[in-house]
Amino acid sequence: MKNKLFEKYFVFSPYFWLVLFFFIPLAIIFKISISVSEWGMPPYQDIFLFDNGFKINTTFENYVYIFSDYYYIGSFVNSLILALISTFFSLLIGFPLAFYIATSNIRLRNILLVLVVIPFWSSFLLRVYAWKIILQNNGILNLILLNLGIISEPLQLLYNQYAVIIGIVYTYLPLMILPLYGYLNKFDLNLIEASKDLGLNRIKTFFKVILPLSVPGIVAGSLLVFIPVVGEFIIPEMLGGSDRLYYGKILWEEFFVNRNWPGASALAFSGIIILVLPIVFFQILYSRWSQKIEI
Repeated sequence: MKNKLFEKYFVFSPYFWLVLFFFIPLAIIFKISISVSEWGMPPYQDIFLFDNGFKINTTFENYVYIFSDYYYIGSFVNSLILALISTFFSLLIGFPLAFYIATSNIRLRNILLVLVVIPFWSSFLLRVYAWKIILQNNGILNLILLNLGIISEPLQLLYNQYAVIIGIVYTYLPLMILPLYGYLNKFDLNLIEASKDLGLNRIKTFFKVILPLSVPGIVAGSLLVFIPVVGEFIIPEMLGGSDRLYYGKILWEEFFVNRNWPGASALAFSGIIILVLPIVFFQILYSRWSQKIEI
């Protein structure tokens, strides 16, 4: 009897935590998003009113307003483009690093893994601010280029999209490397030798052997980078300019500047839905593709 209860507890506990930390917060966000704004604290009306009888006080005007205003749509599109570019460069840099770590000897592998994780031991804000010091007009990078005679005047490296991409790739690169390493560490190096014996060169070996077997790690690392970057606020705020509006910036302004909690909640909930649906669709396609590969 005790064993059955123990098994039931471990079977249903993931669902309990999923409901507690995912569905309940989402339900609260959705509840606020369909509320009517008003001055006060909190700055929205209750959706259930009991004055002169029971009444449901809800509105979907917040969603209509968001999807009819390019100000919000444009910010989300800018964030999606930023996330795609940052994820691509993180994968481009992270894959060879993860492969090198996975194929190194155990002693060197442990040292390299510690070096990958070390940035997490310092403050996120300090790491971003360090890039601000490096990229500014009188920063380290411009001083090196000036002293080497490569440039005659400081380059404008800060407060643009390139600085934002650099900061994001640097910050989220470990989140790309670690999942890739987890899969590449299980990689059988004998397959590479076998491909060479079959007459494949290094490029064909990479695309026909290494890359297909690394797809699960690529998907995991890409999602870990792509999803949080869409809502990133600190890095674009500190390193970016005012020429582009991003999703995280709009959310912050709606919550803390305009105090439009229903509008901000509608924007946040819409962003979650827009992100989740393609990811679920992609996971379905990937599961079918992996089943065909196994067959």
